[in-house]
Amino acid sequence: MSELREFEPDLFTLEDEEGNEQTFELCDVYKEGDTTYFALIPQQLEDSSDEEDYFVILKRDDNDPDEYLDSIDDEEELDRLAEIFMQRILEDVEDEHECHDENCDCCH
Repeated sequence: MSELREFEPDLFTLEDEEGNEQTFELCDVYKEGDTTYFALIPQQLEDSSDEEDYFVILKRDDNDPDEYLDSIDDEEELDRLAEIFMQRILEDVEDEHECHDENCDCCH
């Protein structure tokens, strides 16, 4: 049974300033200085018609004992981090599909 739990996604239920809760799946974590950034994908409900793909980037000040996640208001910082996360995600996907067997049909 513990093997099955190994593949479960890391889910976080976050509450916005208006008290609305939404569940997100952790996609990636990136640390820069005293700040940790989290790329989160909104968990889609099966009956949801919203098929828009996006992720949310939140940050945490590692010196803050409350471990509060905050949004990023600076557009330049947000764009820079989105680029970093997209590159990291693409690298992970490429690594997963890399095959070293020359006789297979998957990518040769």
